[in-house]
Amino acid sequence: MGKTAIILGATGLTGSHLLQKLIDDDRYKTVKLFSRKKIEGLPTKVKLFVGNMLELENFKKDFTGDEVFCCIGTTAKNTPNKETYKKIDFGIPLAAAKLSKENNISTFSVVSAIGANPKSSVFYSKTKGEMEQEVLQQNILNTYILQPSIIGGNRNESRIGEKIGLVVFKIVQPLFLGKLKKYKITEAEDIAQAMLYLANSSSKSQIITSEKIKELAIN
Repeated sequence: MGKTAIILGATGLTGSHLLQKLIDDDRYKTVKLFSRKKIEGLPTKVKLFVGNMLELENFKKDFTGDEVFCCIGTTAKNTPNKETYKKIDFGIPLAAAKLSKENNISTFSVVSAIGANPKSSVFYSKTKGEMEQEVLQQNILNTYILQPSIIGGNRNESRIGEKIGLVVFKIVQPLFLGKLKKYKITEAEDIAQAMLYLANSSSKSQIITSEKIKELAIN
């Protein structure tokens, strides 16, 4: 009997890689997607639930399965309003973790970011750190928090400035040695592979650094 996986953020860079991996993985019978918009061309294995992601508790009846993968995230450019930004990057993962706990889902994976710290003076890092803190307090048996560096990969949307920045960042990566290695670009596909590996391992709750993500991705 196959497992049921839940993905939040399946239309994003990391989430789209993870979705394809779960579709191709025979260990999973059903993949549930919770999204704010309709997604076309999904195979029968995938069940789509469309609604307001800021009111995730309304999905409680359908939010059932074996594992939850939370790949939700926004950017300051797409969401300049800090209140709305926090509702997305902090509120949605926390709501998903609470629903997982209430519905007895024992595995919860979430994409955070390098430098996440609830005491940080940087809004982005502070928000991610507060999210991690609250998610861990739900005491879900297997909780995995992945902290990638800058995420690399081919995005569908056009972000010219970001693409230029990634090119420059890739050029200087050979200079990232020793303690700086953790700041090297983390490929979205590696994050997805690491999430899938962890969900099917015997590892308990842990923080997964950018360097560890790359190690797990080869499994």
